[in-house]
Amino acid sequence: MTYSGAVKIGGPADVHELRDLMISKVAVGPMNNNAYLLRCRATDEQLLIDAANESGTLLTLIGDDGIAAVVTTHQHGDHWQALEEVVGATGARTYAGREDAEGIPVPTDVLVDDGDTIEFGRISLTARHLVGHTPGSIALVYDDPHGHPHVFTGDCLFPGGVGNTWEDPERFASLIGDVETKIFGTLPDETWVYPGHGDDTTLGAERPHLAEWRERGW
Repeated sequence: MTYSGAVKIGGPADVHELRDLMISKVAVGPMNNNAYLLRCRATDEQLLIDAANESGTLLTLIGDDGIAAVVTTHQHGDHWQALEEVVGATGARTYAGREDAEGIPVPTDVLVDDGDTIEFGRISLTARHLVGHTPGSIALVYDDPHGHPHVFTGDCLFPGGVGNTWEDPERFASLIGDVETKIFGTLPDETWVYPGHGDDTTLGAERPHLAEWRERGW
């Protein structure tokens, strides 16, 4: 089956099969959050991005092999409702952006800064600190050696715009500046974007609209 990235609450995971990595996407919870289970194909080690909600759904997705780590993209409550249960059941190490960790009620084992790498199995993810939606939001970039990059953006980039900055001009300027510089400025159009809610997109689909986003201010 061809991966589309379109998932529904209560529906099956959609699986993006890369040569070295399998990415399983599910939608959970009342705010339709996306959670992503990444599996190294060489070692079967797994990492979860955002234990957002529905711990039972996530633990079923994880299966008997467990997970090495959970990365929380930012401190907003809809992205960590299942974190305590998932960590309790799996013993996974927790990762979050340094500036957001205090806002997450489950202790963060590893504080993440811009440019840090998170490794599991033979897979390496590079963190990009994007300020504006929250002080410590992070995106995670997988630079596929066999193809184009993949980036997990949390609530900082969606189809059609950057994340919510609550009509605060300074927060918006910060977020769109970081997204332009650290995401669009370093990654090609083919880069696949996996957001914290809703459908996926690519940088190529969104890049023509950057000036429009800046002008409208959200």
